[in-house]
Amino acid sequence: MCVDHKITCRCGSNTASFNFKDNILPVEVIDKLYCPSCSGDTVFDPETMLIDNGWIIKYDMDVARFMVHKLPKGEMSPERLFDEGYCTWRGVYPSDHIDSAREREELVKLAKINPKKYLEEFKKWGVERMERLAHEGWRKANEK
Repeated sequence: MCVDHKITCRCGSNTASFNFKDNILPVEVIDKLYCPSCSGDTVFDPETMLIDNGWIIKYDMDVARFMVHKLPKGEMSPERLFDEGYCTWRGVYPSDHIDSAREREELVKLAKINPKKYLEEFKKWGVERMERLAHEGWRKANEK
C-alpha cells in the first residue's frame, strides 16, 4: 500500500504530493522541500538532497537509516529513497496526479462516443506525455 502526503515547500507557494512505498518510511524522512522558486539560494548537499527539475527534496537521512532494517539491502542514499519509491513524487512530478487526471477527463469523453478511437488516443497521449516530461527533465520520466 502507498500513502500520499502533501508537503508545502519552504517559501509556501507550492506543494508536492509524495508516496511512501509500503509505508516503510514516515513522512518525517522529508526534512525540507524546495520548489524552483525557493531552491535557488539552497546549498545542495548530495548526502541528504535530491534535485528533480528545479525541485529539491532534503531528506532526514538519520530517519532513513533508522528504518534501514525494513528496506532490502543496498546503499542508503537520497537517490535510492526517491528512485525506488520509498519517498517519491506521487506520479512523475509534484502535481502529476492532479494534472494527469485533468488531461484524462478530456479523453474519457471520447470513450463514450468511439471506444476504439479512445484506446488509440489514450495510448498516444501516454507515450507523448512521457516523452514531453522526459524532455522537460523530470527524473521519473527518464527512467529506463
